[in-house]
Amino acid sequence: MSAEPLSIRQAWTQIPSPGSAETEFERFTGKRMERILQTVVAIGCVVTGAQALLAALSGMDTVDAAHIAMIVVVFVPLTTMLVCCVLGRGVRASSAAFAFLYVGALIAWPLVVATSDDQSHQQPWIFFLVNVGVVAAMLAFALRMQYVWAVAVPLIYGLVRLMQGDFGRDFWITTAFDVSFTVILGLVLVSLGWMFRAVAAGVDDVRGRAVSDYALAAAAAAAEEERVAVAALMHDSVLAALIAAERAESPRARDLAVGMAREALTRLANTEAAVLEEGSDEPVGSVQIVAELRRALSEAGADAVVEERGGVGLIPGRAARALVLAARQAIGNSVTHARARGLHIVALAHGDEGITVTVSDSGPGFDLDAVDEDRLGIRASIMARMAAVAGSAHIESDASGTVVELTWERE
Repeated sequence: MSAEPLSIRQAWTQIPSPGSAETEFERFTGKRMERILQTVVAIGCVVTGAQALLAALSGMDTVDAAHIAMIVVVFVPLTTMLVCCVLGRGVRASSAAFAFLYVGALIAWPLVVATSDDQSHQQPWIFFLVNVGVVAAMLAFALRMQYVWAVAVPLIYGLVRLMQGDFGRDFWITTAFDVSFTVILGLVLVSLGWMFRAVAAGVDDVRGRAVSDYALAAAAAAAEEERVAVAALMHDSVLAALIAAERAESPRARDLAVGMAREALTRLANTEAAVLEEGSDEPVGSVQIVAELRRALSEAGADAVVEERGGVGLIPGRAARALVLAARQAIGNSVTHARARGLHIVALAHGDEGITVTVSDSGPGFDLDAVDEDRLGIRASIMARMAAVAGSAHIESDASGTVVELTWERE
């Protein structure tokens, strides 16, 4: 298997499955839209808040403790909200705090701030922040509460203005205009926020469904590809070996059938891993086998050492593949069932005559005879795999640990 298909398969494993906890990718557009809304609100509130602050300071002819307290109550949480919007942290809590404090300040306005007759006909500075309170609710509350805020806050302001003017006739027209304008503007702002969020949520949902459908299609394609490969292998190798065995009458034909059967078993055993180049029977040195064993340990996440002994020798490629794959299975069993406790691997080369690989650990061990017949990790992946290349596998296991000895010797 080439590096490119392996990279593609690894990439597919990184796609989050539907319903999984990994929702950062799935909610990407919604998060970006929320950040954009926070930035726009911060810019608009800076401009409006600066106007309100200048109006508040210019309208103070004398030092009025109640008026100063009202400025602090309104502008401190407003500044906090702006800072949180810029930083993108604590936006909901700070916006909710300002929304409630502003409404409280608006209700207390006629009771706390004294207004002269000349000032009563001028719009108070707190009016400039009516829609700021609405956008704060847009960042903090659910949609229904946002609409309530968009209507209720201007109405409260209108009531405050009428109370300041003793419900005089001149105040009704200007107040009605101010209230209607702020109500319409507030409803528009809330509706725009809802629309942008809905569009972003729709984009995220469509992306999630597309990725899910694409992942299912890729999984189906991979399953079909594997099914075709196994079917071809069964037809080309296994059935051919069975037919050859059935028709074998002479010793040469029987030897040929045995060779075909061994090759078929080897190819079946090697379908789940790509260790060394599949199909090649070029001689493989013990150094390359040790390198494959070390890579197997690295992939399994086991902290162990492969000890190399004996002289350098060459063995057939199919025997080397079977030996490495059987050792990988033994390493996997040790990691799974013994947590790789005391895992130790020794590769003993007998020159060109063969090689022995011993995988041992100090785990709790097991009873080989008690292993169910349908558990193929030992019978098929180790014993049958070694038998297919005229090798041998010997397993000893007790309470002190497990030893798996894999041997291939040249006939």
